[in-house]
Amino acid sequence: MKKLVLIATALVAIYLFNSCASILSGSRQKIDVSSTPSGAKVYVNGKDQQRITPVTIKVPRKKSVEYTFQKQGYEDGNVTEKGSVNPAVIGNLLLGGIPGILVDLGTGAWYKYNDSYVSCVLKPEGVASTPNDPTIRAGEAKTMVSRDAPGATALERTIIRWYFDSAPRGARIFWRVISNVPDVVKNTNESYLTTTPYEETRSFNILGLTYENSRDVTIEIKLSMPGYYDQVKRYNVRQAIDQQEISGFFDLVKTQNQ
Repeated sequence: MKKLVLIATALVAIYLFNSCASILSGSRQKIDVSSTPSGAKVYVNGKDQQRITPVTIKVPRKKSVEYTFQKQGYEDGNVTEKGSVNPAVIGNLLLGGIPGILVDLGTGAWYKYNDSYVSCVLKPEGVASTPNDPTIRAGEAKTMVSRDAPGATALERTIIRWYFDSAPRGARIFWRVISNVPDVVKNTNESYLTTTPYEETRSFNILGLTYENSRDVTIEIKLSMPGYYDQVKRYNVRQAIDQQEISGFFDLVKTQNQ
């Protein structure tokens, strides 16, 4: 009887060792899923998750997983995330050997996803293309600025000179994005840059921006200084891209109580 107990205990111990990564990591991983615009249905490997973005879901650990996003009025979006070897399987290899590895492969615990979030920018249906526009770089007309691949678009690699000055100098500079296509390119709150004079080279890394929709996006620059009226100027993003410059001079006017 004691022999049977010892054998059973040994088998349980071996199984626990062999299932090290499976126990520690599990066969599914939590992922934060979002889309621009939000409110898209989410499919994982073709299976409807019955949820809409933004949402946190558990996805199976596999060599790769494909997310599909669907929203009325937009083209379907697809994102593929590849799994990498889960560090926990190293312990399993040492303790459980081949049987342990087989357990991890069977449960999916062999893999883990390095990114705990997935995001997708959806393209509106029926957006007219401009393939003959010589100012658009070949193959870049509809390429969107996205968090998934920062710096990957020609827009983000196009350096724009920003220059603003005022009289008197020392005015605070604020900027924001104003979009006529807010479902694709979001309007933003004001962000502080610095004080005049200001000169810098920077790109337009505005999420959702493409060469095509840049005509419908404006950069608003506001200068503010105590004792003077605020002044605002707006610049079309497409024009700024073509000219590779966004600049202006502000002649500030004193308030009436000065």
